[in-house]
Amino acid sequence: MEAGDGGVDRVVDSKDLQQQSKAFHKLVDRVEDRQLDSSRVQTAMASIAASAEAEKNAMRMREKELAAVKINTADVDIIANELELDKTVAERTLREHKGDAVAAIRSLLH
Repeated sequence: MEAGDGGVDRVVDSKDLQQQSKAFHKLVDRVEDRQLDSSRVQTAMASIAASAEAEKNAMRMREKELAAVKINTADVDIIANELELDKTVAERTLREHKGDAVAAIRSLLH
């Protein structure tokens, strides 16, 4: 009888092992999926950080370009007074239009 019981035990053990194996594979799959998701998040965050840094550099370069534009302070005063604007807005607009007062005024009016 022990031989028969041993055979039954092996079948039960085999089924238990199969169930444990399936459970283990499900667990491993979940862990792998989480690791993949984690790596995707890290890649996306790195991409966002690189994009933000590139944008900051582009803005710095743009500010340097605008600062290099020579403008007439009388034009800034006229634009600020006539259009009732802050002088910094008038100056910025004038710099963006390369010192052309007419183009700056047109831009502000439209």
